[in-house]
Amino acid sequence: MEDFILYFKMGLYHVLDFSAYDHILFLVVLAVVFSFNQFKKVLWLVTLFTLGHSITLALSAYGIVNIKMALIEFLIPLTIFITGVINVMTAKKSSLGKENTNLVFALLFGLIHGLGFSNYFKMMVGKEEDKLFPLVEFALGIEAAQIIIVLGILIVGTILQNFFRVTRRDWILVCSSIVIGFAIQMMLDRVFW
Repeated sequence: MEDFILYFKMGLYHVLDFSAYDHILFLVVLAVVFSFNQFKKVLWLVTLFTLGHSITLALSAYGIVNIKMALIEFLIPLTIFITGVINVMTAKKSSLGKENTNLVFALLFGLIHGLGFSNYFKMMVGKEEDKLFPLVEFALGIEAAQIIIVLGILIVGTILQNFFRVTRRDWILVCSSIVIGFAIQMMLDRVFW
């Protein structure tokens, strides 16, 4: 039980660490297109991202995949940027609740984000033969933290839309544009060529 709590907390803090805000930014641009009445889709969003994240984390932990960290560190903000741009381009459609692109992005880009944490995770589990349980425990922590972040985004969006009369389209456009700005700066900081 002690190990479960250790790895669960590591997964939780991995997402909730504001100094490593790329994870939070990605969750913001993934979730901003959804509302509470689409909660099933939001849960799928979180779960698909965790699944993608966990797959590449496992492949890396078992030594199956090994990619240069400089490339991954650049690709992470690129995934945030792409998601934000797609949100801006489809804001009207998304504001009507007709957008599912972010569910696909959650899984595919989750694969890239998982690689970004792979070196740290390999150091955590070290030479342990059983990497599966720590990986599952870590993934559960990630899942819980992502639900917290996404609920926060949905709450802020609901408050702005219901009490301050911000349109859903404007909420998506402004929020995504702010995240795009952060992503551009992160990409410039992480250029690897």
